[in-house]
Amino acid sequence: MAIRIVQLGTKRAEGEGLRIGTVRRPPRGVPKAEFGTRDYYDVWLPNLSPSAQLVTQAKQAVSQAEWGRFVRSFRAEMNESDTSKVLDLLAALSQGTDFSVGCYCEDESRCHRSVLRQLLSERGALIK
Repeated sequence: MAIRIVQLGTKRAEGEGLRIGTVRRPPRGVPKAEFGTRDYYDVWLPNLSPSAQLVTQAKQAVSQAEWGRFVRSFRAEMNESDTSKVLDLLAALSQGTDFSVGCYCEDESRCHRSVLRQLLSERGALIK
């Protein structure tokens, strides 16, 4: 049992389980009824995505220092009480069930899901 960190819209891995979209906006041009069948997500959890202001900051980050500022700001958002509790819940669920969390970005190293991976790992999540 474990969490997979995935790129939304990619083919699902065998046994991946429920796919959770941690994005600010649903996929454009895709009917809501087809989000799951087109391998985007089964459940939308936008509170695990960066705020609109931080999305802009991440997209504009060119240097490693700028990316580092985004990461620090996003981690601060994720440490807020309610969001932190959701991360704790996902980490605990990873001990007994398979599921995935993801975003649309191609490059995980420049995506908030890389930070989610770290945050979940720090909470003891099992990650594939």
